[in-house]
Amino acid sequence: MAKKNKVFLVGAGPGDPGLITVRAIECLRQAEVVIYDYLANEAFLKYVPPDAEIIYVGKKGGSHTKTQDEINELLVKKAKEKVVVRLKGGDPFIFGRGGEEAEVLEEAGIQFEIVPGVTSAIAVPAYAGIPLTHRDFASSVAFITGHERADRSGSRIAWEKLSSAVDTLVFLMGVKNLPSIVDNLLKHGRSENTSVAVIQWGTTKSQRTAIGTLATITEEVEKQGITAPAIIVVGDVVKLRKKLNWFERKPLFGRTILVTRAREQASEFVQMLEEHGARCLVFPTIKVIPPSSWEELDTAIRNLDTYQWLIFTSVNGVRFFFNRLFELGRDVRDLKGIKLCAIGPKTAEKISNYGLALDFVPPEYRAEAIVEGLGKENISGKRILLPRAAVAREILPQKLKELGAIIDVVEAYRTVLPEEIDKDVKEAVNAGSVDCITFTSSSTVRNFAKFFSSDDLRKSGSDIFIACIGPITADTARELGFNVNIIPQEYTLDALTESIVKYFSRKAGDE
Repeated sequence: MAKKNKVFLVGAGPGDPGLITVRAIECLRQAEVVIYDYLANEAFLKYVPPDAEIIYVGKKGGSHTKTQDEINELLVKKAKEKVVVRLKGGDPFIFGRGGEEAEVLEEAGIQFEIVPGVTSAIAVPAYAGIPLTHRDFASSVAFITGHERADRSGSRIAWEKLSSAVDTLVFLMGVKNLPSIVDNLLKHGRSENTSVAVIQWGTTKSQRTAIGTLATITEEVEKQGITAPAIIVVGDVVKLRKKLNWFERKPLFGRTILVTRAREQASEFVQMLEEHGARCLVFPTIKVIPPSSWEELDTAIRNLDTYQWLIFTSVNGVRFFFNRLFELGRDVRDLKGIKLCAIGPKTAEKISNYGLALDFVPPEYRAEAIVEGLGKENISGKRILLPRAAVAREILPQKLKELGAIIDVVEAYRTVLPEEIDKDVKEAVNAGSVDCITFTSSSTVRNFAKFFSSDDLRKSGSDIFIACIGPITADTARELGFNVNIIPQEYTLDALTESIVKYFSRKAGDE
């Protein structure tokens, strides 16, 4: 059955990628055209089919890539050809002009669907620790535009009623007109001692909050340099922020951390850091690709019954080995009778996902600990298969040979420099806008050093701290001139994250 052309007017939420709705993601996955605004998080474009047309229409406080009339024309034109998602920040029907766009579609005879989003009017105050209602402070709340139509004479806002009859006032798109908003509230009877919060980039890692009263807030906002996009909250509920400010109290809030893992593996680590409030920049210094030739690995797989041990030293090694095993028409039954060793818990977990039990995981997650452990197994004369990266430390095969093992080291994958490097990230490092750089392997350090030297970091003019997953990676960093600040006791991403949190928590306590 042919797909019927349609427009989904989708609310993308207030900025935090975790606040998009399930229905919004469903719509994005079937989109043939996506038309999105300035306030719609670009991270959501990952849900869009690769062949979809992506159109940015801007709409940033008075500076528009396209006018509203041009956007309306574009919606109608594209909807006659394809399935369109109109992605808008917040909720399309709360000062999002979604109603106007829906009217245009209706008049053009085009089918549409409204997908509500989490409005910034509610979410942003919540992330600033401000409940809009509270039994002790507020029984009513109003949402007000801070940016009325320029072509209308007079105002539709009943200032005298708002000032006296509503406990909590939330102004959207109003930071530019803050002096006028304050003047109107004071002129119509609101006390100059009324608490006010202005929250910029709410729900994101760039969130900033200015607190004051109607008498002081304009000066405070100017002093802090807060600009659009921002939400203004007026009312006694603002006082609760002192107790309830949960988001900005996260230990890594306000810290920018550079993640150098391969892009396809960075998301897990990024999520861990973001849970603690960090703003993460992904700067993959390695790209994991297949081996230059499958010949060695294929030969080893065809002769698996000749090996007594199979050792994996990375998750990538596990992934490429098993993918190739299955591509050759084989399965895990070919590993019967072979003992399995993994260098650490993540590698072991990846193997376990195939329904296989591990025979040995060293207590310390490094090659030397594998040698020590297998040395107790009497491996003299035993055949060992080690599928790993093309470039890796030689200590493991060398020491196992010294113990009398017959070891076949085969190339299962390669790590290379990515073809494209994000210029914005490079500029952030050069400008000293990064607080911490993380390295999870020696190859990430070596490749990073091809773009930045230790002198480059010093020239940035700010303290940039280095976190390494373990001593081997740290040694590589030091050899290249980098000062290493953070090494976890356990060589895992969880432990690295926790060590970064502890380091910056201590640093904050000293400041």
